[in-house]
Amino acid sequence: MNVACLTSGGKDSIYALYVALHYGWSVECLISIKPKKISWMYHMENIHLVPLISKSMELPLLMKESEAEKEMELNDLKELIEKANVEGVISGAVASEYQRTRIEHICHDIEVKSFMPIWHKNEKTLLNDMLNAKFEILITAVAGYGLNERWLGKKIDYETLREIVELNKKYGVNISGEGGEYETIVVDCPLYKYRIEIEEADIFWDGSRGSYEIKKAKLVKK
Repeated sequence: MNVACLTSGGKDSIYALYVALHYGWSVECLISIKPKKISWMYHMENIHLVPLISKSMELPLLMKESEAEKEMELNDLKELIEKANVEGVISGAVASEYQRTRIEHICHDIEVKSFMPIWHKNEKTLLNDMLNAKFEILITAVAGYGLNERWLGKKIDYETLREIVELNKKYGVNISGEGGEYETIVVDCPLYKYRIEIEEADIFWDGSRGSYEIKKAKLVKK
């Protein structure tokens, strides 16, 4: 099975790709959409790092800017999937029906199979599996109760996972961040030939939400 992977560089899409490779599938390329504004469908935080991830994985990248108009933005994704000329598409949806139904609709229209390897996986187990697989994940945005400025740029480790589970119990924070509580970037994992080193980043915090905006990064040997 030859497939393409939809990714923003976050933990879920990269881990979905990791799982798919264990199925023995051939991943032909990465696909990424760069929205010009806040999108219903695509992530914005540090999307400019996806080309570095592509280089680190030594996989081709199909990337396109989108005006991010609701529903119309799906045409941008459809265009790239058609261009990839693959049998299937991998995505990292865990619980978002909005993403799942729209990706499946696009794939159905162009007769491509949609695969979501981590759909409805237990979220605590999923994050734990990522850590066990040596994924190095940074939090790049927060917008949820209990998630304050100190979380921005924070590395997710087993202690961080424990804290997130406690926030889930106390405030209902989604452990995977599927409700938009937090966003991530994967700076290293077994799929990377080189790790991503952050050289410069700015933290923005407005009192209730914030972002860790990476200004400069490079690939380094592992």
